[in-house]
Amino acid sequence: MTQAQASADRISAALARIAPSQTTAMTDRATAMRAEGRDIVSLSVGEPDFATPAHVVEAVKDALDQGATKYTPVGGTAAMKRAAALHFTRDLGIAATPADVTVSAGGKQAIFHALLATIDPGDEVLIPAPWWVSYPEIARFAGANVVPLPTTAADGFRISAEQLANAITPATRWLLLNSPGNPTGAVYTADDLRALADVLDRHARIMVMSDDIYAPLRYGDTPHATLAALRPDLADRILTVSGVSKSHAMTGFRIGVATGPGWLIRAMERLQSHSSGNPCSISQAGAVAAFEGPQDFLSDWRAIFRARRDRVVEAINAIPGLSTPVPDGAFYCFVDAAPLIGEGCEDDNALALHMLEHGVAVVAASAFGGAHCGIQGFRVSFAADDDSLTEALTRMERAVAAL
Repeated sequence: MTQAQASADRISAALARIAPSQTTAMTDRATAMRAEGRDIVSLSVGEPDFATPAHVVEAVKDALDQGATKYTPVGGTAAMKRAAALHFTRDLGIAATPADVTVSAGGKQAIFHALLATIDPGDEVLIPAPWWVSYPEIARFAGANVVPLPTTAADGFRISAEQLANAITPATRWLLLNSPGNPTGAVYTADDLRALADVLDRHARIMVMSDDIYAPLRYGDTPHATLAALRPDLADRILTVSGVSKSHAMTGFRIGVATGPGWLIRAMERLQSHSSGNPCSISQAGAVAAFEGPQDFLSDWRAIFRARRDRVVEAINAIPGLSTPVPDGAFYCFVDAAPLIGEGCEDDNALALHMLEHGVAVVAASAFGGAHCGIQGFRVSFAADDDSLTEALTRMERAVAAL
């Protein structure tokens, strides 16, 4: 028996159902190549290049000086829960109280715990595609069958009420929504969500995960819309997930927040008590400052991201064989490169590796379920400084020309 075979025999069936995150894999590969002396510009990770706001950093220093380095309640400190409830109420329009909130080590952990706490083998999870890489893997780990809901650029990468109604079966347990979305920047309007809610009215067993982590990063004039605020009568089966990673440039702090029905919040905290325990004490202090402190800088950051978006979209669409729609939110472009497949690259994974050899790291569209939508290409993040974007776009153009 080979070492690989022996390892496979020891891995659980649940773990064998999932693949590693391709976004982190590409980022790690780019980091390793840099360590070897290669000049790599990474557009593979969704991480704002801005510094964490000074008042947040000061709050963390104060927490350390005050000895806030001990265990906290599993679901977060009282101050953290109050700050999260303020965020959900003020920024998302959800009438949340501290009792309705739980705090985790990043939004990903909240999603993981919610699905793991509620899914039985054979349950179905509906996920619009393209999707964030971790959604289907978490659902599969929990034992669910993933049901893709394909979208296209023509429909704004948004599912319709008719599509949702046709996908529901007696086994449907969850619908996952992400707006603004990763990897496409898709934004669901209030009318879109009300139409979906009308379908959900007829299916009381179905839960909804609303991932609003990119809510502050919208580039249109309409306010952010989220299902629990629009339809509070459905709030007893909606979990809304948010955090500070993207909005406040705090990716390394690993703080996510979620609000939903009390039974689900308690179930998530029960699971968390046996997984990670409490979220980091000093990170919570920073997140309290992020939610309760000044928010005016967000409009400045948003303007910078909007300018970067416009520049990147224009540059990509000028490269023969590449095309991308204008994303309405988040900080990603989902690039269709179908004309290049077969031109020296057999699939979009090979194309991403070709880009990497030319010094720019991107993530293949297949990592985001692009195949379900007929998209072969890659995702780029424009959450990078202007010089890096300039160099990356130049290298991207050279890489395409070299095919």
